[in-house]
Amino acid sequence: MTERWPFIHHVTFIAADLEASTSFYTAALKPLGVVGEAADGGAEFWEEELDTPSFGLYPAGDATVTRGAHIAFTARDRNAVDAFYAAALAAGGTSRHEPRLWPEYGAYCAFVNDPDGNNVEAVYKEQA
Repeated sequence: MTERWPFIHHVTFIAADLEASTSFYTAALKPLGVVGEAADGGAEFWEEELDTPSFGLYPAGDATVTRGAHIAFTARDRNAVDAFYAAALAAGGTSRHEPRLWPEYGAYCAFVNDPDGNNVEAVYKEQA
């Protein structure tokens, strides 16, 4: 195989309040070059020029709300991590860890809680 495929095709979270979660992710992921739209009763997000991997949100209905999960989105640079963090807080997220270098991982990261308490990260891997 010569073509590289994404490790994960898509991930879906079940949201207690779909509107609040959609607003949060729309704002938080925009600085990372991620766009979204309503789809099949939920919302789907992907990089502007790629349809996979993707991230989905759907209302709970009778399903269990996703809580306590950790998802990390790739940032193109440190500025994007900083912008993600600011946008996420402005959209109702709460801080877990302010943007900083994590030398043990060789990464500049920020962590926030989404409206359902999931740990959402923006990560920029530093060059070795």
